[in-house]
Amino acid sequence: MSSATDSAAPEGESHATQAPHVPVDVIDDRDEYLAAVAAIAAGHGPIGIDAERASGYRYSQRAYLIQIFRRGAGTFLFDPPAIGDFSELNDVIAAEEWILHAATQDLTCLREVGLHPTRLFDTELGARIAGLPRVGLGTVVEHLLGIHLAKEHSSADWSTRPLPQSWLVYAALDVELLVDLREALGDVLEGDGKGDIARQEFESVLARDLSHVRAEPWRRLSGVHSIRGGKNLAVARELWLARDAYAQEVDTAPGRLVPDGALLAAAKLLPESKRELSSLREFSGRASRTQIDRWWQAILAGLASTDVPASRVASDTLPPPRVWSDKNPAADRRLKAARAIMAEFSEEMSIPIENLLTPDHLRRVAWNPPAEITLESISDALTALGARQWQLDVSAQSIAEAFVEANQTPEDSNDTKS
Repeated sequence: MSSATDSAAPEGESHATQAPHVPVDVIDDRDEYLAAVAAIAAGHGPIGIDAERASGYRYSQRAYLIQIFRRGAGTFLFDPPAIGDFSELNDVIAAEEWILHAATQDLTCLREVGLHPTRLFDTELGARIAGLPRVGLGTVVEHLLGIHLAKEHSSADWSTRPLPQSWLVYAALDVELLVDLREALGDVLEGDGKGDIARQEFESVLARDLSHVRAEPWRRLSGVHSIRGGKNLAVARELWLARDAYAQEVDTAPGRLVPDGALLAAAKLLPESKRELSSLREFSGRASRTQIDRWWQAILAGLASTDVPASRVASDTLPPPRVWSDKNPAADRRLKAARAIMAEFSEEMSIPIENLLTPDHLRRVAWNPPAEITLESISDALTALGARQWQLDVSAQSIAEAFVEANQTPEDSNDTKS
């Protein structure tokens, strides 16, 4: 299918709007899929790719639609649950540059079906490095290409079948402009001397482990920090685990079955009967009553458990910087001195400070610096945390100097006038 074309901008407006799009079909048959793979192989240039999930609707984070655009081939929309394995497509495009917007959101679900990029251009990350004030796809397209791209279906339930034609057009447009956008953004980055910075960042995204699993995922329960008492925490844990298992079984987002607030209320109350649980005002949701036996058994399991969770868990999380002046005054001075310098670099380079250097990396080195502060020791510490070479080139020397100066600053005097 062909990509959309632009119509003239209305008088008084600086951007064009999308022309009516040709009807879009979804490929959900292996023969059609293999024919599409052959067509994509015959195309040329980089691959625009996007995936649509059903976050907030389904338990899984699988892709329910994968969109591909390549010049000389056109646009193709695939139904991953129907197609299954995409290894043939991967064989054709793996060595090409893949263009995604906010790649970390889609890489996991693409890899799940056998799509593994080896070269990446992330237009969202590239827009950040270029210093664009807003980096959503629609905004970046309008800023660089002068085209208004509607985003009305971004939160849709993409597991819906059949998918409405308006949704499919929206999905097609998401990839049909990626190649043009990559070229325009690449020109900006190269013109500003940021091309190598962008390449290092894209390589870092590809190398990142996006499959981190928490040791105690039930502690993600919203408001769990407000629960007091070991038994209450045990009940909260068992309720969360029961809901998670049921959500996985029916492939529904857990919060759509029973909200976090309902589990929290039950864990705080510790109802003495199934009737008391079902009458709890906060215990609501589509499965709160129909699965009442499941939730009651979870409560009983929590009450009977001898594995009582600790109210606080060991963590390598640092205290919030606002309390550093009391807990670690020297670290507070180092952090403030380094932050001031990084803020100057950020403004000078037109790169957001959080992209110039991951804030947590700076905090950790400020809290626990090397025994001897030098350019080499600071560089080694930041590299161990995951900093890229360009970040070290920009910041390591200045951070080391800021730390040395901060360490030489005397404590504030507590003397008062007599």
